[in-house]
Amino acid sequence: MRLLEYQGKELFAEAGIPTPTGKVAQTVEEAVAIMRANPAPSVVKAQVLIGGRGKAGGIKFANDERDVVEPAKAILGMNIKGEIAKRIWLEQRVDIAKELYLSITVDRQSKRPIIIASAMGGMDIEEVAATHPDGIAKYRIDPAMGYWPFVGRRVAKEAGIPKEVTAQFVDILGKLYKLFFDIGAMLVEINPLAITKDGRLIASDAKVDIDDNGLFRHPELEAWKTDLPSDPLEERARKTGLAYVHLDGDVGIIGNGAGLVMGTLDAVKAAGGEPANFLDVGGGAKADIVREAVNIVTADPKVKSLFINIFGGITRGDEVAKGLVEALGGGGWSKDKLVIRLTGTNEKEGRAVLQANGIKSVETMNEGAKQAVALARA
Repeated sequence: MRLLEYQGKELFAEAGIPTPTGKVAQTVEEAVAIMRANPAPSVVKAQVLIGGRGKAGGIKFANDERDVVEPAKAILGMNIKGEIAKRIWLEQRVDIAKELYLSITVDRQSKRPIIIASAMGGMDIEEVAATHPDGIAKYRIDPAMGYWPFVGRRVAKEAGIPKEVTAQFVDILGKLYKLFFDIGAMLVEINPLAITKDGRLIASDAKVDIDDNGLFRHPELEAWKTDLPSDPLEERARKTGLAYVHLDGDVGIIGNGAGLVMGTLDAVKAAGGEPANFLDVGGGAKADIVREAVNIVTADPKVKSLFINIFGGITRGDEVAKGLVEALGGGGWSKDKLVIRLTGTNEKEGRAVLQANGIKSVETMNEGAKQAVALARA
């Protein structure tokens, strides 16, 4: 369960992590009342789960109750990459001298929490990793040992965190680590972690993703689901029993098995593309499931190409091929924008079905990823 910014900041504040003072509003009138009670320069932020709200005009500024009317009107109801902003977050404006990056997530390879920090905050950490790999510090924590201040000092030094705020950084990191475990999070991220002009560290943004499997331990957090925007494609997939996560890219991805799908996402990224989704049809998927999977992925208007990567075990290649042909028969998607890799059980039969319908297949995942990225750019 991914939280909205204001929800994440509420958790940060409860954990003792410095955050700007703010309140959430669902109407222009509520925004005016908030500014009337707190007449100070403020930032007005769209509360959406999708990224890129700043570039879309979802972040504006206001100085008083009269000044907030137009920003509130503009943002409430705004469509940001398909997500409607139903709430705005009004928070005290922070005078920022420098922006840092700090997060804790799960390292699947080592099966441990991993701290990621950088002195280059305010931008996508993947972009920093690509352009300045030496500017990122990573530290995997043994859960049996837990977090100790020396870990924070080591991370701060490796990340190039200014010495004058190192003590604050170490303290915030410790509180973030405790929060990460207390709520069963998959990700807690502060980007940017701002250094103010008077030398304070403050969480200027909040991204929190909680493991759904552990929500039964936190009914107070599960109640927040009613405030979260629902993705119609994710809801449609959930009703079908498909594991689907909507992302920001333009290369649609379908596979069988979470590991294979994650590997396919990585292959598309390595080929220079951006995945539009994660969709796992599971084991033993029949033609009707494959057909619905294709229809769900291609219903996203941002999808420009589709890469289907199937390694057949209990999933039969001929069933996958039949479902794909049925989906394409509806006329909603062109086979010219499709790449498929089909190996394993009944792959020969499946390829025969594809060939009979003029659909070509590729031999390797990397080859398929490169072709899918090229089609998305064409």
